Amino acid sequence: MIAEVVQALFTRKDGSYLFARWGRPIVPVVFGVEDATLSLVKGAIEAVVALAGHKMAETDPELGANLMVFFLRDWAELPQVPNLDRLIPDLARLCDRLSAADANQYRAFRFDADGAIKAAFVFVRMDDALADLPADALALNEAAQVILLWGEAAFAGSSPLAQVDGTVILRPEIAGLIRAAYDRVMPAVARDASHAYRLAARL
Repeated sequence: MIAEVVQALFTRKDGSYLFARWGRPIVPVVFGVEDATLSLVKGAIEAVVALAGHKMAETDPELGANLMVFFLRDWAELPQVPNLDRLIPDLARLCDRLSAADANQYRAFRFDADGAIKAAFVFVRMDDALADLPADALALNEAAQVILLWGEAAFAGSSPLAQVDGTVILRPEIAGLIRAAYDRVMPAVARDASHAYRLAARL
């Protein structure tokens, strides 16, 4: 993976470069799934966190849980979740926009004073396309896309996943990039595109 490809993965819609990784241990909680799927989702998050060399914890001292994953059937369900509008500003208006766009996924991040990720909210609307995906593939896909602050179009043309002998895995170049991004000598936040060259050099 050359530096220009890495750079594109962290380029925002306005053309600016923005990279961020988690600055604290991840504490996930999952809503809207059965126990079997819950185990798959948490297992996928644990696997990606271990790949990154990052940490998980039982509780976040500030937020309790700092990675909230919601599975739903219709965007209209979200405004009915108690107190969610305190965490997601203009929640009703956001749901209207997502419904109008026929979106099936949305992620919102919160950052600490230095710009590192301190919380993330993942919303997955199980439309026909996602319902046809194996649960392990869906879980791994969500875990991969929340471990870093990717650009909005990072995976618009290709999935971060691959399949080997019937087993779903992260694409090797994406797995390598996640490992490199969490290298201790690399910054938790970067806004200069030269950061992409440093990442590429570690792949």
